[in-house]
Amino acid sequence: SNDCLHLNIWVPQGTQLSSNLPVMVWIYGGGFMVGSTTWPDLLGDYIFNGQEIANKGDVIVVTLGYRVGVLGFLSTGDSRLPGNYGLWDQHAAIAWVHRNIRSFGGDPDNVTIFGESAGGASVSFQTLSPHNKGLVRRAIAQSGDALCPWAVNENPRNITEQPQNPTGPTQNKAKACNNPPNSKITLTYPGIKDVLLTPVVDGDFLPDKPLHLFHNAAEIDYLAGVNNMDGFSFTATDIPSLRNREDVRRLLTAYAKDMGPEAVRLAFAEYFSRWGPSPSQETIQRTAVDIGTDYIFLVSTQAALNLRTANAVPARTFSYLLSEPNLLAGPGTSYPDWMGADHTDDLLYVFGKPFTYPHIFGDRQKNLSGYMIAYWTNFARTGNPNNGILKVPVTWPEYTSATQKFLDIHAEMNESSVREKMRYNFVKLWTKTLPNLKSHAATDIQ
Repeated sequence: SNDCLHLNIWVPQGTQLSSNLPVMVWIYGGGFMVGSTTWPDLLGDYIFNGQEIANKGDVIVVTLGYRVGVLGFLSTGDSRLPGNYGLWDQHAAIAWVHRNIRSFGGDPDNVTIFGESAGGASVSFQTLSPHNKGLVRRAIAQSGDALCPWAVNENPRNITEQPQNPTGPTQNKAKACNNPPNSKITLTYPGIKDVLLTPVVDGDFLPDKPLHLFHNAAEIDYLAGVNNMDGFSFTATDIPSLRNREDVRRLLTAYAKDMGPEAVRLAFAEYFSRWGPSPSQETIQRTAVDIGTDYIFLVSTQAALNLRTANAVPARTFSYLLSEPNLLAGPGTSYPDWMGADHTDDLLYVFGKPFTYPHIFGDRQKNLSGYMIAYWTNFARTGNPNNGILKVPVTWPEYTSATQKFLDIHAEMNESSVREKMRYNFVKLWTKTLPNLKSHAATDIQ
């Protein structure tokens, strides 16, 4: 629907109306295919209710709507249907906030955009676009970045041609895409069900590939990270059938096959180097989750952090890994007892659900939620997650290309939660070793 371009605004309750409060603008995820500011949680509220963040952090919270799916990201790859409409919607909302947030007690010169999954990638895109110069002061990307392998569609015409006549001219396809809602082109149309409609390099909002746009974010403080088992949701259907090396090898091949057989061999050797002769079922399955997490989220996020630090003048950069075990892990559930933080697990803590529903969550969850709200809102206020009005349990060091320090976030943090070089060997594998192979020709690997 086009009727999605709304803003929701929360201000701190119980205090006299303030002025010049930090502003945090949330961008939801959903694979660029689905999503809403009013997605319900399981207990009768909205997932993205910003009141807990606003109250505890003394900030203004804004959630924005934007077009997704066909209406938001269908593109012919030319001027007829350039795409990126969802990104333009986000930009329009950010610009509106900059013009009007002072009326709600916010500081238009201290705006932080934050988001998760496709929302995290959207945050990244917004910082890289030249159209947001001067509108964004800081950014937080949770489990998503513009460099993720799913974030940019490099062949948009291939998708555009699937729902309509594949031989028809571009202008006819563009006209068909503007048909009323009962048109065959819908979010669930079978022809595009297996293909993500995502942002494209359009020469305008994104004038170049994201890899070459980090200079546009040089003055934007950036905080980014992933959940330690973000890949579980994307490999869960395969996990019960993973029994041996060859099963996991087939999964790994699906990610690396376009780089050629040598890439698959090297990746196989790196992931299985610590297995030993008789790996347990847990070892096999956890490796599969690691592969998915690395390829889909973690490696790209680390690569982006390095590009941020290389271009950041004078902005600061921070990195994290959320490792809190999933609440449903254990016997009789859909999660194994070794489960860490799955994709979207961070949302309930960032949005303060343990405080909204205190009768359901325990002290452990409340503590972690308090920590994350403190870090996030301190960062929005000062550009440093350690400095602000809320105390934090551990000092979070800045990320640099030399030390690559990050904070391992969970409910029992201490000084040992500050670590270095997140999954360094695997990041190096995917960002340096495999891309530098002489032959990248796609090979049909059995």
